[in-house]
Amino acid sequence: MKKIMNAPEDYVSETLRGLEKAEPSLEYFPGYEVIARREKRRKVGLVSGGGSGHEPAHAGYVGFGMLDAAVAGNVFASPSPDRILKGIEEADSGEGVLMIIKNYSGDIMNFDMARELAEMTGTKIERVIVKDDVAVPDSTFSTGRRGIAGTMLVHKVAGAKAEQGASLEEVRAAAQKAVENLRTMGMSMSACTLPGSGIAGFALGEDEIEIGMGIHGEPGVRHAKMMPAKDLAKTLLGYILEDYDFNGSEVAVLVNGLGATPLSELYILYNEVERELGEKNIKVHRSFVGNYVTSLDMAGCSVTLLKLDDELKELVDAPCRTPALKI
Repeated sequence: MKKIMNAPEDYVSETLRGLEKAEPSLEYFPGYEVIARREKRRKVGLVSGGGSGHEPAHAGYVGFGMLDAAVAGNVFASPSPDRILKGIEEADSGEGVLMIIKNYSGDIMNFDMARELAEMTGTKIERVIVKDDVAVPDSTFSTGRRGIAGTMLVHKVAGAKAEQGASLEEVRAAAQKAVENLRTMGMSMSACTLPGSGIAGFALGEDEIEIGMGIHGEPGVRHAKMMPAKDLAKTLLGYILEDYDFNGSEVAVLVNGLGATPLSELYILYNEVERELGEKNIKVHRSFVGNYVTSLDMAGCSVTLLKLDDELKELVDAPCRTPALKI
């Protein structure tokens, strides 16, 4: 196994320590594995987090116009309630805190436990749950759809609304609107390797891809042969457009890399995605192309569409300054 690291057990803490040193506007809280904004201002606080291995999510989105704190679990493992509680405390300026949670049972359980503890001290807390992955059927009986790359756009919308001085209820409503109008579909070309294990999580044939693969290596909807970018764009968008009516709308588009896919290939895919959307009378208002929610060194990508109204358009376009996104 070839990875730039020291001891595997220090992988998360040394990642966050390095981020703090590279970004003086951020503060790292060892032991809690929390990254927070040093500059505090009175507004609704935003906290998110989850397992490590998806960098720059979520610590890379802490800063003006996005999150106030991010909580890191171990690689692909939910952070514990005591870590999340510390994140809530660092995000709280007295105007309440919104938790942005990806739809995984461990994350929901631990964030809700931390919420109960924080509310006992008088903190007002709301939450939204991101579940943008159309590869998984939605369900009222189980966890259902996974939260994946589209989570970054929810951070962006909620962060912009909070910076406007909106109330906790208003920030939550804007974030929830983004969640409801957000859809993502991804694919993988190779597995990732966890620090310390040295073993790939799954195997694909030399010319095989997995359509709908999860960001932790969860199974997708089908195996397929590797295909040209134009066919891949049609395939991924096909699942998204079958699931939700984007016809005639303006959208924000996110073409996200999973960690090992060259940026050149993501631009090739984006070119085909925009062409395909144009043919379907869907107008691209803003695009994001790059590595935003990754899966360690997995080769692959995802496509996300966010349907915009006037409010969401304003919030997506609003300025932000974070290590991973600046507008």
